[in-house]
Amino acid sequence: MIRAIMLGAGNRGLGTYGEFALKHPNDLSFIAIAEPNEQRRNYFADKHHIESDMMFHHGTDVLKKPKFADAIFICTQDQLHTDYVLKAMRLGYHVFLEKPMATKPKDILRIVKQQTLYHRKLVIAHVLRYSPFFMKIKQILNEHVIGDVIAMDHIEHVGDIHYSHSYVRGNWRNEEIASPMILAKSCHDMDIMLFLLEKKPVSISSFGELTHFKASTEKDVPNYCMDGCKHEKTCRYEARKIYLNAPEWMKYPVSNDFSEEAILKALKDGPYGRCVYRSDNNVVDHQSVIIQFEKGITVNFMMVAFTNEIKRTIHIMGTKGELWADMNEKEIRVKPFGQELYLVPVKHEEGGHGGGDQGVMKKFINALTYDWDTKDDVSDAALSHLMAFAADESRKTGKTVQMKTFLEEVEHGTKTS
Repeated sequence: MIRAIMLGAGNRGLGTYGEFALKHPNDLSFIAIAEPNEQRRNYFADKHHIESDMMFHHGTDVLKKPKFADAIFICTQDQLHTDYVLKAMRLGYHVFLEKPMATKPKDILRIVKQQTLYHRKLVIAHVLRYSPFFMKIKQILNEHVIGDVIAMDHIEHVGDIHYSHSYVRGNWRNEEIASPMILAKSCHDMDIMLFLLEKKPVSISSFGELTHFKASTEKDVPNYCMDGCKHEKTCRYEARKIYLNAPEWMKYPVSNDFSEEAILKALKDGPYGRCVYRSDNNVVDHQSVIIQFEKGITVNFMMVAFTNEIKRTIHIMGTKGELWADMNEKEIRVKPFGQELYLVPVKHEEGGHGGGDQGVMKKFINALTYDWDTKDDVSDAALSHLMAFAADESRKTGKTVQMKTFLEEVEHGTKTS
């Protein structure tokens, strides 16, 4: 059994990885928790039977001590990831690191180099590649059913309510305190491209902006939904309408207490009660990325907030046929040229991201249990993050980014942002 420390008891730390440990006690046990929110810290400790001397306010409190567990899970806010993962590996811990790895390109390479130096197991939470959905697509491509891949369309349907929750009102709303949207939300979509294609990116162009969720969209509204907004009954994003009826994962950042009274108190002047047109958000609400890979393969990726469903869809075109897939469905459509279309079933496993959350946890457990090498996975994860940074640069400069030059600049320290 792996003895681990949890840094950060948010939705992922508590609800995803913490729950995995409770369901698989013979594989993983959390023996310590670091979380600045006292109620969350106590709640996590209670669920995992953690003693009071193993409860810490911050990750830095844990990392001041000599190594006392096998592994550390880093599920804190984005800006803390780099410092925590570097210190953890230096102390001798194996690390499970929530995405993104870091918020600056140079720090991605620092993490890769330190993992190589200390030979630690490092798994990044790029959960999509571990989902039955994408693993089945990978199998179909490997069987060469549609020939050599020529082009791909990949869309991330964020969902308008989800976007308003996480990227207008939530922790990832502003890249100055978190990271660019393409990194925070879509770095594991970049990872999926690397996973499916097994080719390196050559050049990247990107376009996108914050179009709707800004002050100019609605001029005569209060800062908070509960301050007497005239659109209260008709606005789709009215805070009470959303959060009083929200699933637990959405209520959790709003209030530790899920009662109606507590939710309303939190919404009155808290971040999740802000009008979506009066927040301090600055991340894009839609972005398109065009990527040319080796062998002339082209990928069109789109991340967009304005969708009814939360899902990913993909269309792959090869020299011998086509493939279509929707992550919310249980089948993949395949049509070789000159043949009938047929359906390939996909097994949906429990947990988030179509079973990917469970899959990445099993990967981490097995890496430590059977001494699997994680270096290749880390290299792919690093490249996917750098692709996201390159896309962000292209969007902001209006120029196509040549990946060879971009990576050289990161390596030589001239690319700092």
